Amino acid sequence: MNSEIKMSVSSMTRTGDKKAVYVMFQDGNKSVEYSLPGCGLVRNNGFSDTELKSLKEYVDNEQDSIYDMAKNVNPLKALLQSGGR
Repeated sequence: MNSEIKMSVSSMTRTGDKKAVYVMFQDGNKSVEYSLPGCGLVRNNGFSDTELKSLKEYVDNEQDSIYDMAKNVNPLKALLQSGGR
């Protein structure tokens, strides 16, 4: 994996009656998305099985800090800063 890998965390969302958070990793043209709770793989575009295992392990180990990040995400502010794109 490249040292320039970027991680994005969604705000807290709802899936049915359960809260969910989505974590995306990007490395150049590669991307992968996991959902919490459960650390489920949502989609993968280009990461190897070895890379997926490492990223999933990271998400599993950092769930508390990821939830804290998600609580501080303001979707409206992010939308306005991106120019509405």
